[in-house]
Amino acid sequence: MTSAWTLGLTGGIGSGKSAAAEHFAQLGITCVDADQAARWVVEPGRPALAEIAGHFSSAVLRPDGSLDRAALRAAIFADPAERRWLEALLHPLIRQEILAALARAASPYAILVSPLLFESGQRALVRRGLVIDAPEALQLERAMRRDGVDETQVRAILAAQLPRAERLAKADDVICNDGDLAQLHTEVERLHSFYLTLDGGQA
Repeated sequence: MTSAWTLGLTGGIGSGKSAAAEHFAQLGITCVDADQAARWVVEPGRPALAEIAGHFSSAVLRPDGSLDRAALRAAIFADPAERRWLEALLHPLIRQEILAALARAASPYAILVSPLLFESGQRALVRRGLVIDAPEALQLERAMRRDGVDETQVRAILAAQLPRAERLAKADDVICNDGDLAQLHTEVERLHSFYLTLDGGQA
């Protein structure tokens, strides 16, 4: 009997990590999205939102009481010390949210989907790291088409993420997603079969 363990799934913008995560979920694997956890911790009624409003003033709230992300971004962009304050508040809460969601997983292994798995320190929460990889030209094309943005914007996001070579060097497993969706699904299913044989993420 294998014990439940956690796989980290990551990839640069336009790599196809969301499509890969979706197929793992269709195979019955619990997927916890780090971005979603980051949104949960600042929802109305959560303590973090009150702390943020107390620190930055109600100018970072929308009329309905929810977080005005654009206003908050502007406030922390202008002052690195404010960004550090916000990170110190939110990162432990996001970590707790992720761990609680992973603990509820009933599948043989669970997946933490995080675009910043290696950059954020979330790699410490998982046993193995899977990188969904794609050539940069393909990443640009996909992201521009999906988000309706220009190449300059996508390149700025790429520049803020871990360089592709570094991300690949940190990976335990890699799926090269340079084909169609059917090919991606085949690769996901191949790794899924392999992961079911692992005990605690190790062969």
